[in-house]
Amino acid sequence: MPDSRFFDSLPAVTVAQLGDRIGGTVVRGGDRSIIAVAPLALADANAVAFLADRKFTEALKATVAGCVIVPAAAVDHVPAGSAVIVSPEPQAAWARASLILHRAIAIGAGPRAVLEDDDVVIEPGVVLGQGTSIGRGTRIGANTVIGPGVQIGRNCQIGSNASIGFALIGDRVRILSGARIGEPGFGAAGSSAGPIDVPQLGRVILQDGVSVGANSCIDRGAYDDTVIGENTKIDNLVMIGHNCVIGRNCLMAAHTGISGSVTVGDNVMFGGKAGIGDHIRIGDGARVAGGAGVLADIPAGETWSGYPAKPIRQSLREAVWLARQVSRKASPAPKDQAE
Repeated sequence: MPDSRFFDSLPAVTVAQLGDRIGGTVVRGGDRSIIAVAPLALADANAVAFLADRKFTEALKATVAGCVIVPAAAVDHVPAGSAVIVSPEPQAAWARASLILHRAIAIGAGPRAVLEDDDVVIEPGVVLGQGTSIGRGTRIGANTVIGPGVQIGRNCQIGSNASIGFALIGDRVRILSGARIGEPGFGAAGSSAGPIDVPQLGRVILQDGVSVGANSCIDRGAYDDTVIGENTKIDNLVMIGHNCVIGRNCLMAAHTGISGSVTVGDNVMFGGKAGIGDHIRIGDGARVAGGAGVLADIPAGETWSGYPAKPIRQSLREAVWLARQVSRKASPAPKDQAE
């Protein structure tokens, strides 16, 4: 279930009602009650999941979801205990189901923010959502918005004009002005009516000692969490997509962009303007050179550069070879050959 500090659970629906509202055809189990959405691997008997890609067929066969939304060709792979809704656009149908069963809590009436001690400093123009908790010694800069349910630890420094939502923040965290923490990740599902947004139901977790630079963005998870490990330092204008898990003591220079569902080990360094493709794994102690475009997993301890990124020695050899070929073609022919 999505975290109740950030999301309201809406009334349960039957599979038959759900099928009607998302445009699917109920094959079996129409009277079953559904209260939540979840991925195949995490769904329980009260949740609806979906299959949109055949590579997850084994996960479908093992699921205990109460209901599964699948294309017609996958019906035979659904376990006997699960209700079935058939849709030609399963992910889009699941996204519609998310909106029926869950809703993000908006800033409004509710429990007041809890400040641990009198030495918490709240500068002018700050908005604190209901149920927010702020630890002692923390300072919140002018005009910053802290969303409902956000938990901020002790001795943190939050700059001005930042926004933080759907987040759990440790002690001694520094977030500079204009940073955006917990906005929805970029997720869209194709449908007959065009792409539709997939609701993002996860959180952001910033562990102790993390620094986030000015105007950087860290998206909340689609369902799981986006996690930034202890003492990781993020420069200005960095983008971290949904579901990323970043290790401890990592360094990210400005304009680094990390796509969704990337896993980064401890003590990894990213040069400025490095770009990482989605679902990549980067091992402990690896280094990514400035401007590199990473499209494959990087083993622990290696340094990669170039586009597409490769081990740095290979990348440099190829760059030198290419420069020599260009130089030879550009050189004028010797005079005796020209005659």
